Amino acid sequence: MNDWPEDGGHGRGSANSHSEGARRMRHVQRPQAPQQPPRYDQDQGYGQNQGYNPNFTQAQGSGYDSGYSSGQVYGGQQGGGPQGGGAQGGGRGNVPPPYTPQGPGRPAPDWRKRAKIGSIVLVVGVLAWGIGTYAWASSQMRNEVDLSKVIERPSEGDCTTYLIVGSDSREGMSAEDKKKLHTGSAAGKRTDSMMILAACSSGNTMVSLPRDSWVSIPSFVGSESGKQYPARGGSKLNAAYAMDGPELLVRTVEFNTGLRIDHYAEIGFAGFANIVDALGGVDLNIEKGFKDKKSGADFAAGEQTLNGEQALAFVRTRYAFAQSDLQRTKNQQKFLSALANQAATPGTILNPFALYPTLGAGLDTLIVDKDMSLYDLGKMFFAMKGINSGDGKSMNMPLSGGAPQNSLKWDMPKVKQLVEQIRNDEKVTVESDR
Repeated sequence: MNDWPEDGGHGRGSANSHSEGARRMRHVQRPQAPQQPPRYDQDQGYGQNQGYNPNFTQAQGSGYDSGYSSGQVYGGQQGGGPQGGGAQGGGRGNVPPPYTPQGPGRPAPDWRKRAKIGSIVLVVGVLAWGIGTYAWASSQMRNEVDLSKVIERPSEGDCTTYLIVGSDSREGMSAEDKKKLHTGSAAGKRTDSMMILAACSSGNTMVSLPRDSWVSIPSFVGSESGKQYPARGGSKLNAAYAMDGPELLVRTVEFNTGLRIDHYAEIGFAGFANIVDALGGVDLNIEKGFKDKKSGADFAAGEQTLNGEQALAFVRTRYAFAQSDLQRTKNQQKFLSALANQAATPGTILNPFALYPTLGAGLDTLIVDKDMSLYDLGKMFFAMKGINSGDGKSMNMPLSGGAPQNSLKWDMPKVKQLVEQIRNDEKVTVESDR
């Protein structure tokens, strides 16, 4: 079969005398494979079945290579070789980076675990603060009274007994303080008030001992000299303290009552006033107003807050009352119970800004026996607080009348009954007539 066109016989190799002219070939179009657009996968890039190449070009996708190396693509980054494989390779220019799936989200917080850890940290912190405060306060205590020097002591009872003494000591007071508090400038110190506090499971009892009580001063061993001193006839109770201090006072109280004293606590004028001021005052209800020039008292009836100066005047006043010292002892009990009630509260104990000034003011002038710990001191305050809240009883020592030197005589049968009830931890039923 001849594919040449028939063009007048030219070029057919015939015998025709004319030379064979240029032959014209029919245009034949070579079949081409159908063009398909490059495939783009979001995760794989251009091209079929191949991973995304940041330097992939359309020419590579179609199989056509023009030989042109796109070292720089306008609008893109600098290439790093024929395929732009460097760190700044260009290739497609603005093709977005491959999608990187995020890892799993943060787990929900374990609030139970956090609360447990927080509670432990809080407890440890409170314990550390409490232990530190206890150690500091214990180091500030003045354990100066040695009750081991007291001779011929009664047997121990079931209750814990404290002899609480308010002295007229002016220790640490300036001339201005003495004038402000109306204390005078007498040298030395004497007992201004005395009371027995019995802390019992059956109920707490506070018994005031009038300083003018007529008692016997027994034989004793001098606390400083170590010498033996003979007994002395009837004297006022406060004379024992003047003769040989706290040790002889304890000896005299035990000898005349038959009740063993477990602990001794004494505070002077300045310490008393400072404690009240450190607490921000003490709330008290004064049933009947009174005035006294010697103590500086000037009170109206009703609810009021007493500062340190006013509190000291309140507990020292005696000449404004018909019952003199007996009424004063009642006022002292009332105020001490109110003071303890206000001091032994969470607002004071758990508040460092209230606790430290109060402890500092009290421990600076509070004198206690050598065996008293801070724990024992706390028990004493809580026992007084219980009396103020009605969980206990306050009274004067039962009296039977007058005695020499304007003194007061105890009603001994009632005193013995009172002592037996305290020693055996029984509810106190004895009443005082005054």
